[in-house]
Amino acid sequence: MTATTLDLFASALRFHPDGGVRAAERQMTDSHAGVWQIAAFRVETDADVHADHWEMHPEADEAVCCLSGGIRLHLRPDAPGGAEERVRLSAGSAVIVPRGRWHRLELDGPSDLMSITLRRGTRLEKRADTR
Repeated sequence: MTATTLDLFASALRFHPDGGVRAAERQMTDSHAGVWQIAAFRVETDADVHADHWEMHPEADEAVCCLSGGIRLHLRPDAPGGAEERVRLSAGSAVIVPRGRWHRLELDGPSDLMSITLRRGTRLEKRADTR
Protein backbone atom coordinates (compact mmCIF):
# COMPACT_ATOMS: atom_id res chain seq x y z
CA MET A 1 0.00 0.00 0.00
CA THR A 2 1.25 3.46 -0.89
CA ALA A 3 0.92 6.23 1.67
CA THR A 4 -1.41 8.94 0.37
CA THR A 5 -2.00 12.42 1.73
CA LEU A 6 -5.66 13.20 2.42
CA ASP A 7 -7.49 16.51 2.74
CA LEU A 8 -9.47 16.11 5.98
CA PHE A 9 -11.72 19.02 4.99
CA ALA A 10 -12.77 17.21 1.79
CA SER A 11 -13.28 13.67 3.05
CA ALA A 12 -13.72 11.72 6.27
CA LEU A 13 -11.67 8.97 7.80
CA ARG A 14 -13.66 5.84 8.55
CA PHE A 15 -12.30 3.42 11.15
CA HIS A 16 -13.67 -0.10 10.61
CA PRO A 17 -14.02 -2.89 13.21
CA ASP A 18 -11.45 -4.98 11.30
CA GLY A 19 -8.81 -2.32 12.02
CA GLY A 20 -8.90 -0.79 8.54
CA VAL A 21 -8.93 2.95 7.99
CA ARG A 22 -10.35 4.31 4.76
CA ALA A 23 -10.99 7.76 3.33
CA ALA A 24 -14.61 8.25 2.28
CA GLU A 25 -17.22 10.88 1.61
CA ARG A 26 -18.49 12.52 4.81
CA GLN A 27 -21.93 11.30 5.83
CA MET A 28 -24.39 12.55 8.43
CA THR A 29 -25.63 9.01 8.97
CA ASP A 30 -24.16 5.63 8.11
CA SER A 31 -25.58 2.14 7.80
CA HIS A 32 -22.34 0.32 8.64
CA ALA A 33 -22.23 -1.06 12.19
CA GLY A 34 -19.12 -0.30 14.19
CA VAL A 35 -17.61 2.23 11.74
CA TRP A 36 -16.31 5.38 13.44
CA GLN A 37 -16.08 8.54 11.36
CA ILE A 38 -13.64 11.38 11.89
CA ALA A 39 -14.56 14.46 9.87
CA ALA A 40 -13.16 17.99 9.80
CA PHE A 41 -15.22 20.97 8.68
CA ARG A 42 -14.45 24.57 7.74
CA VAL A 43 -17.57 26.49 8.71
CA GLU A 44 -18.47 30.14 8.17
CA THR A 45 -22.09 30.50 9.30
CA ASP A 46 -24.61 28.82 11.59
CA ALA A 47 -26.21 27.30 8.48
CA ASP A 48 -22.98 25.33 7.92
CA VAL A 49 -23.54 23.52 11.25
CA HIS A 50 -27.33 23.16 10.85
CA ALA A 51 -27.89 25.33 13.94
CA ASP A 52 -31.64 25.17 13.27
CA HIS A 53 -31.64 21.41 13.99
CA TRP A 54 -30.96 19.17 16.97
CA GLU A 55 -28.70 16.16 16.30
CA MET A 56 -28.41 12.87 18.18
CA HIS A 57 -26.16 9.81 17.84
CA PRO A 58 -27.83 6.75 19.41
CA GLU A 59 -24.90 4.32 19.18
CA ALA A 60 -21.96 6.26 20.62
CA ASP A 61 -20.69 9.37 22.34
CA GLU A 62 -19.43 12.14 20.04
CA ALA A 63 -16.24 14.15 20.45
CA VAL A 64 -16.81 17.66 19.10
CA CYS A 65 -13.47 19.43 18.68
CA CYS A 66 -12.87 23.11 17.94
CA LEU A 67 -9.60 23.36 16.01
CA SER A 68 -9.81 27.12 15.33
CA GLY A 69 -12.35 29.86 15.97
CA GLY A 70 -15.05 29.31 18.57
CA ILE A 71 -18.42 27.62 18.98
CA ARG A 72 -21.24 27.19 21.43
CA LEU A 73 -22.58 23.66 21.83
CA HIS A 74 -26.13 23.46 23.19
CA LEU A 75 -27.50 20.33 24.88
CA ARG A 76 -31.26 19.93 24.82
CA PRO A 77 -32.86 19.55 28.26
CA ASP A 78 -33.40 15.97 29.40
CA ALA A 79 -36.85 16.85 30.77
CA PRO A 80 -39.59 19.10 29.34
CA GLY A 81 -39.39 22.63 30.70
CA GLY A 82 -35.70 22.30 31.59
CA ALA A 83 -33.03 24.72 30.48
CA GLU A 84 -30.57 24.10 27.66
CA GLU A 85 -27.03 23.45 28.80
CA ARG A 86 -24.39 25.44 26.90
CA VAL A 87 -20.71 24.66 26.51
CA ARG A 88 -18.37 27.21 24.93
CA LEU A 89 -15.42 25.82 22.93
CA SER A 90 -12.41 27.83 21.83
CA ALA A 91 -9.55 26.77 19.57
CA GLY A 92 -7.90 23.58 20.81
CA SER A 93 -10.76 22.45 23.05
CA ALA A 94 -13.28 19.62 22.81
CA VAL A 95 -16.38 18.30 24.51
CA ILE A 96 -17.80 14.79 24.64
CA VAL A 97 -21.53 14.65 23.93
CA PRO A 98 -23.04 11.57 25.61
CA ARG A 99 -24.63 8.89 23.46
CA GLY A 100 -28.28 9.65 22.77
CA ARG A 101 -28.07 13.32 23.89
CA TRP A 102 -29.63 15.85 21.55
CA HIS A 103 -27.28 18.74 20.74
CA ARG A 104 -26.70 21.59 18.30
CA LEU A 105 -23.96 24.10 17.46
CA GLU A 106 -23.76 27.85 16.95
CA LEU A 107 -20.65 29.67 15.77
CA ASP A 108 -18.85 32.61 17.35
CA GLY A 109 -17.30 33.16 13.91
CA PRO A 110 -15.61 31.18 11.14
CA SER A 111 -14.17 27.99 12.65
CA ASP A 112 -12.54 24.67 11.89
CA LEU A 113 -14.23 21.76 13.66
CA MET A 114 -13.72 18.03 13.99
CA SER A 115 -16.32 15.41 14.85
CA ILE A 116 -15.59 11.84 15.95
CA THR A 117 -18.45 9.35 16.38
CA LEU A 118 -20.34 6.34 15.10
CA ARG A 119 -22.78 7.82 12.59
CA ARG A 120 -25.12 4.82 12.39
CA GLY A 121 -28.65 5.89 13.30
CA THR A 122 -27.82 9.60 13.57
CA ARG A 123 -30.98 11.67 13.73
CA LEU A 124 -31.72 15.32 12.96
CA GLU A 125 -34.79 17.12 14.28
CA LYS A 126 -35.84 20.64 13.30
CA ARG A 127 -35.83 23.04 16.25
CA ALA A 128 -39.27 24.29 17.18
CA ASP A 129 -37.88 27.57 18.53
CA THR A 130 -35.84 28.70 15.49
CA ARG A 131 -35.60 32.41 14.94
